[in-house]
Amino acid sequence: MAKKRNKGHQQTKKVEDDKLLLQERLQGDLVEKLKAKQKSLREDQERKQEEELARRREEARLREKNKSFEELLNESSMDWNKYK
Repeated sequence: MAKKRNKGHQQTKKVEDDKLLLQERLQGDLVEKLKAKQKSLREDQERKQEEELARRREEARLREKNKSFEELLNESSMDWNKYK
């Protein structure tokens, strides 16, 4: 019976430990370093997304600029058969 009581005590102690926040377990300076790293990673990700968006816009602009007359004519909504 004593072993069962110890297991129950260990389980409740584990549950109490799980309730502790990560911030409470770690040292304060380590938490600040992790937050700073998270912020820098987030900024890098946003910068990369902006660069990718700018690159796509430039590619689309160049594609539009370099279209042939045939491509422009095919994209036109006018019915050219009316004017023949």
